[in-house]
Amino acid sequence: MTDTSQLQGDILAQIAAAASPDALEAVRVATMGKQGRVTLLLKTLGGMSPEERSLAGPAFNGLREAVAAALAAKKAALDEAALNAKLAAERQDMTLPVALPPTGSVHPVSQVMDELAEIFADLGFAVATGPEIEDDWHNFTALNIPEHHPARAMHDTFYIAGQPNKVLRTHTSPVQIRTMMGQKPPIRIIAPGRVYRSDSDATHTPMFHQIEGLVIDKGITLAHLRWTLETFIKAFFEVDDVALRFRPSYFPFTEPSVEVDVGYSSKTGKPAGAGQVDKWLEVLGSGMVHPRVIAACGLDPHEWQGFAFGTGVDRLAMLKYGLTDLRAFFDGDGKWLKHHGFSALDLPSISAGAAL
Repeated sequence: MTDTSQLQGDILAQIAAAASPDALEAVRVATMGKQGRVTLLLKTLGGMSPEERSLAGPAFNGLREAVAAALAAKKAALDEAALNAKLAAERQDMTLPVALPPTGSVHPVSQVMDELAEIFADLGFAVATGPEIEDDWHNFTALNIPEHHPARAMHDTFYIAGQPNKVLRTHTSPVQIRTMMGQKPPIRIIAPGRVYRSDSDATHTPMFHQIEGLVIDKGITLAHLRWTLETFIKAFFEVDDVALRFRPSYFPFTEPSVEVDVGYSSKTGKPAGAGQVDKWLEVLGSGMVHPRVIAACGLDPHEWQGFAFGTGVDRLAMLKYGLTDLRAFFDGDGKWLKHHGFSALDLPSISAGAAL
């Protein structure tokens, strides 16, 4: 019977001396391959008597396990050394000056989103988000739009195939519902995000961006809504004075409901104060939160009141930055983005202190 201790010592010495993966592979084949020394040794067990096998079997199996463990450990050590050498060769000095300035652009929608978040953060609003695939109850019913209500036709809804109660949200109002159900008043939030409606032309796209605001507290009135909107528009368009016009309207989830127009000056192309207005532009819808909506969220409408408003982020970007076709926002045209985009290193104007 072969002296397994001496054989094991010889093989382990060869493994330790292997200086490369190829050398280690050669040792493995010579010992553990089909014709390897350890493999051939194990095959001799079949020709031994039971007494000899009971003595040689444990020794041979111990040899195989020791060699296999040594091969695995050596392979791991060689792999680690190779990786360290590769990392050392690829190391870059990050203290060196950048050869080229950043070439990417910030999309106008992202820019406006940042500006809006800054403005409303200064007014004490938190940012709230929710799922883009909504259930029918959050998207419609809880907002006082029950089944067969004619207001559902206003939204041109995308329904999820095979899931009759699931829709692509038509507005970010479901975020308001989820917030009122999961958070105790007082509540002050904005809900920016993507929404979906089946419509497409120069001023409408099937997917667009919307931001809604919600305030729930005691003693809230339309005067609070007007002040908030006036402060927001002054900050966003970076003007000192602005004329607002509130027109009665209808939204199922607010009562009373109002459309808000901003007075513009054709000379400056910006919102203007009283005496300088020669045209009006509708910018958002708003109103006092309907008592049924408050009650649907588990709150007492006799104790809590609130206001809500919503507007298209894409539309605000068009108004502020002079863009004329909403479809270009989503074409993925690099030239368009390079022309209308913003530098990645520039802060939004509100962050930079241009207003507020």
